[in-house]
Amino acid sequence: MTASERISVDFCRHDSTVAHAWARVPVEPSKAERAELKERIRRLLRAQDATLLAHYYVHPDLQDLAEETGGCVADSLEMARFGHEQSSRTLVICGVRFMGETAKILNPEKRVLMPDLEATCSLDLACPAQEFVSFCDAHPGRTVVVYANTSVEVKACADWVVTSAIGLDIVRELHRRGEKLIWAPDRHLGRYIERETGADMLIWQGACVVHDEFKAVELETLVQSHPRAKVLVHPESPESVIELADVDGSTGQLIRASQALAAEELIVASDGGIIHKRRKLSPHKRFIEAPTAGNGATCKSCAHCPWMAMNGLQNLAETLESGANEIHIDAAAGEKALRGIQRMLDFASTRGAPRPVPAAAAFNQAYAHGMGPA
Repeated sequence: MTASERISVDFCRHDSTVAHAWARVPVEPSKAERAELKERIRRLLRAQDATLLAHYYVHPDLQDLAEETGGCVADSLEMARFGHEQSSRTLVICGVRFMGETAKILNPEKRVLMPDLEATCSLDLACPAQEFVSFCDAHPGRTVVVYANTSVEVKACADWVVTSAIGLDIVRELHRRGEKLIWAPDRHLGRYIERETGADMLIWQGACVVHDEFKAVELETLVQSHPRAKVLVHPESPESVIELADVDGSTGQLIRASQALAAEELIVASDGGIIHKRRKLSPHKRFIEAPTAGNGATCKSCAHCPWMAMNGLQNLAETLESGANEIHIDAAAGEKALRGIQRMLDFASTRGAPRPVPAAAAFNQAYAHGMGPA
């Protein structure tokens, strides 16, 4: 029996929280409104010396706008690094709250804005700080490794903060040193890393509302219908789904894999938002979303994060005009959280971690299967 099986800290996801997020999703603007909003935002970004950073899971309009204005479209690791390197006085984060908080931790002197401060994350919600502190206190002597998808307060009690792009390599190194770990909050990613490294890990039992819903039986049926397709899976998915993957890895790694693989059809078990970038990079390929419902079950997220969907052109423009939705964090907690984040960034810099996915990225076989160097 593994440590993760002996220790179980369950979080009951409240459907009302997901429903509340869907209710706050901005109305889709018309074509004319979209053009006007984009031009408005461009002017505001220039006037306020602001840089726009967008996650791969947000609306395609926001991804395109970030790239068009010299910003960044990336996964959470590269968003953190890119924002830290900018000279802009203001960072505008289109993503979820922990990403804005991470930007503020790394750039306490900058103004950090978000279109909607209520855009949270099911993994963040799954790991209340006080409960996690008590859990750590009950298991002294273990190195605490937390996923970036957590609050400032949870990061503040961690030795390491990691993303899916680099978590495997960091845990492998800690295991080599003989360290025993506490991992939080994603149980699927934690167990994936535990299997790959053999590390002794006590695993918190949170889950991503998107990736937790992918169904192995239905995915297997879909693969049978598309025998030449390759399956790409994010390791926040259940183990039975990961076992069906041709490539498993972080968001950025899956995008690079989709470029490099010869297959014309790719089945994707991750948030549907990343398909936009993939189609831009590989327009001749067909991308199929992996099933999130079946066998009598319905889906809550249906492969789209409801909190990511709360970011839109309208509330982005309104935020820039009003200066509302600024991220503020407790200075002491932020200083403590910085230690674990900086360790991750320093580790990544020594491993030659890949930068944001360019228009024509070469695929490195080192991360063709597994989570690779970063």
